[in-house]
Amino acid sequence: MSLPPAQGLYDPRNEHDACGVGFVVNIKGRKSHDIIRRGIEILLNLDHRGAVGADPLVGDGAGCLIQIPDALLRDWAARNSILLPPPGRYGVAMCFLPRNPKARDLAIQHFERYVAVEGQTLLGWRDVPIDTTGLGERVLETMPTIRQAIIARNPRLKDQDAFERKLVVIRKQTLNSAREFPSKEGRKGMRDLYIPSCSSRTVVYKGLLLAHQVDSFYQDLRNPITESALALVHQRFSTNTFPSWRLAHPYRYLAHNGEINTVRGNTYWMAARRGSMESELLGADLDKMWPIIPHGQSDTACIDNALELLVAGGYSLAHAMMMLIPEAWHGHTLMDPQRRAFYEYHAALLEPWDGPAAIAFTDGRQIGATLDRNGLRPARYFVTDDDHVIMASEAGVLPVPEERIVHKWRLQPGKMLLIDLEQGRIIDDAEIKRTLAEEHPYDDWLKATQFKLEALPEPEDAPGPARTNDPALLLHRQQAFGYTQEDLQFFLEPLMKDADDPVGSMGTDTPISVLSKKPKLLYTYFKQNFAQVTNPPIDSIREELVMSLVSMIGPRPNLLGHQAGTHYRLEVAQPILTNADLEKIRAIETLVSAGFRTYTIDTTWPVLSGAKGLEGALERVCGRATEAVLDGNNILILSDRAVSSERVPIPALLATAAVHHHLIRQGLRTRTGLVVETGEAREVHHFCVLAGYGAEAINPYLAFETLEDIRSRNGLKLDEYTAQKNYLKGVGKGILKVMSKMGISTYQSYCGAQIFDAVGLSSVFVEKYFTGTATTIEGADLTAIAEEALARHRAA
Repeated sequence: MSLPPAQGLYDPRNEHDACGVGFVVNIKGRKSHDIIRRGIEILLNLDHRGAVGADPLVGDGAGCLIQIPDALLRDWAARNSILLPPPGRYGVAMCFLPRNPKARDLAIQHFERYVAVEGQTLLGWRDVPIDTTGLGERVLETMPTIRQAIIARNPRLKDQDAFERKLVVIRKQTLNSAREFPSKEGRKGMRDLYIPSCSSRTVVYKGLLLAHQVDSFYQDLRNPITESALALVHQRFSTNTFPSWRLAHPYRYLAHNGEINTVRGNTYWMAARRGSMESELLGADLDKMWPIIPHGQSDTACIDNALELLVAGGYSLAHAMMMLIPEAWHGHTLMDPQRRAFYEYHAALLEPWDGPAAIAFTDGRQIGATLDRNGLRPARYFVTDDDHVIMASEAGVLPVPEERIVHKWRLQPGKMLLIDLEQGRIIDDAEIKRTLAEEHPYDDWLKATQFKLEALPEPEDAPGPARTNDPALLLHRQQAFGYTQEDLQFFLEPLMKDADDPVGSMGTDTPISVLSKKPKLLYTYFKQNFAQVTNPPIDSIREELVMSLVSMIGPRPNLLGHQAGTHYRLEVAQPILTNADLEKIRAIETLVSAGFRTYTIDTTWPVLSGAKGLEGALERVCGRATEAVLDGNNILILSDRAVSSERVPIPALLATAAVHHHLIRQGLRTRTGLVVETGEAREVHHFCVLAGYGAEAINPYLAFETLEDIRSRNGLKLDEYTAQKNYLKGVGKGILKVMSKMGISTYQSYCGAQIFDAVGLSSVFVEKYFTGTATTIEGADLTAIAEEALARHRAA
């Protein structure tokens, strides 16, 4: 039932989908079986959006989320002499149990143990009635045993929200610890344990089913006493990936049509927050929930985990969705200032989960939908005169006479539709965001705590590194960092003149770096992924409003603290820093006198120690990074300016990735910002890879020195300021263009996203320093990379 292990060119981390999603809801919260029937009808009419394999009886998965059917469960309880508490005082865990009887018994005991440990009462196990008629052979081979665990709420829990949090903790502990069983006890069947939902408000019926099989398989959905005021349905179309029972939608909170292109980085950033995240609501239970986002899931499962955490941590459903998928705010000059302040404030708390997304979401009390900032996925809805709202990936999913439709429209980029069943009304996008934006004085908090680098004064008595006028010394440094005549003539000079990334060949016939006879920069071993279902890619020129190069440098506040208004932040309009910008950051403690301390780490190593010295140098750099953060320094600058005839520069990408992942593993990454001062980076691809592995800002000092040399030597009619300005503008446009090909709109989402594959690097080397990056072609290890750096250094 679980995904296959990584093999050949397949990697389970690449699970994506592009699907059909829809819901029907009674605005007044009136439950009926008809709502479920209409939800199934939507699913049937979205059948063309789901995939079918070579076996026409095997699809990619489908499902339906409804409110807990109290009458159905009360009937079951009565027939089994079980006293069922009132609605809201019991929860239902829909469980996919292992097929192997011994593993199944162990899984049941495992789950029951956590129910008891968390002080709740298991009332009983209910066998979910199913009908396997018409299922394909592979579906039957992988079908789990499906049961529902009915859990009574401990009276000491103060309300249903507290019970919901406790159910999350039970589920997370059960599943996270079950993954360890194969290595600990050899019980491989335990890995098949999965809990699609565990809530006192909703229950999920899903599986490796075709659209028309959902209600025929789950007899509960055909039972007239099964009632709900909402039905959220989904038909999956996975992209070049394996379908499975657990990857069908809906998940616990949402169903998704599209692709989260930043999911790898989002997942690592969430893991990095472990050391800095605390919650008054969750208390000690928060530590029981890690990992918040387990590895090997689909992108939708990951964002569902993130949404679940935010809601459990006290954010409202709409608030959490606005944090995860914010609308474009940076370039939106007409946006209400309070709403803009809301988004700018939260930008330091959480990077956007970016990509084309139409997401329908519900917690059983509210149901809604939102689009990503680009609006690259369709979502249409209409309201009927009998208080129903019908939303789906396209129009016409339910036949409703035109005269019964009182309103119809489509979701627009970054907008949200929300129906509150307890209030019995639709809350439009403007009201949702106005209410949340006015909840706290976000603008006042920003004025007191946010500093924009360009607005800071120049530091006094703090001269930057002296620039040499010796052409020979400049040439030696250029050679040490692998500069070529092509770099100067075909990239840097045109970029300085035209402020645009030069257009090259449509393809490349150069050998991959590991096969080249000449030493290659480490960047060339990394190839950016493409967005699997973002078609067409974002037009970064015409869609300038949704694109942003804004970067936040420095520590990230406690995501669940709800008091980040006292957290200082440093914002840069774009991530490529001039030398003057970098000196401002170095002196920021004196410039703003507020909570910033900067520490510079040398990223060179002695040439006399040879290739073997690189590993020790990396350990030294990582160790100093740890010490600096523990000493209270919250901006680290990795600098290779100490390069000389006696010292070799560590490849900037290697130093950046090594420190980034080292701090993540130590739980310290969110306590500091990472700035790279390097003579190596000069091309758009270099900056993109550095950003992908955690660089929040980059100062290419040697590129600026080279630009000045070209300008003066060739007698160009540009002053130094204009030359640098054009270079920065061109590089910025190039970064936006690269981001857009991956379906990513913001630098904050791109930073740390690791959307690269390594080609020709040792998997051991990659896993240690570029953790999580795929490498399908083996090759150079740390020693080989060190030898290439030394070869460049010898040439200088």
